[in-house]
Amino acid sequence: MRLGFLVFLSFIIIHAAFCADNFSFKADRMTGGRATGKETTVLIGNAEVRSESLFIKADRVEMSGKDNQFLECTGNVYGREDKKQIFFKTDRMLYDRRTKLLILEGNSSLEDKKNEVIARGRHIEYDDKTQIAIFQISVRMFKDNIVCRSEYAIYRRNAKLLDLSGFPVVYKKNDEFRADRISVDLATNDVIMEGSVSGTIKE
Repeated sequence: MRLGFLVFLSFIIIHAAFCADNFSFKADRMTGGRATGKETTVLIGNAEVRSESLFIKADRVEMSGKDNQFLECTGNVYGREDKKQIFFKTDRMLYDRRTKLLILEGNSSLEDKKNEVIARGRHIEYDDKTQIAIFQISVRMFKDNIVCRSEYAIYRRNAKLLDLSGFPVVYKKNDEFRADRISVDLATNDVIMEGSVSGTIKE
């Protein structure tokens, strides 16, 4: 059987070595790739990409760049990083396998099960090397009895610190805190406020 004929199979499983990390991917249909001499490979329908720790599933996955460095996923995107217990959902995802930078766009959520943090936003950037996530536009974060709202947030996962700006509000049980900038220590649930501080504390 000629190699080029494989692209017409309805179900495809291909194993490849990407940068020093072993990946496998599968889908209902595939276009491009080495079989056709194209640098871009597109997986369509129930597309999955899996490595030793990362798993991604989407309606469509496009792989491009040298050694398939870049992944662009669209439609019902779901992923997880098992070793770090990170889970995410989004409309569109961009991932650079070399820099380990993950970008989520549209209705997006990121869950850190290890630290029991759930966050939502319209634009999320997560750097797997530094363990820092940046959230933008309609940000919502939840942990224990704390709910945070803002337009911009930086989550330092290793330090368990959350910095909020852009009309930030923190609800802690029945209490409400507002300021220009708010920091939350997610290890202790302490709230630190700076600039135009106001709040409501209920007994």
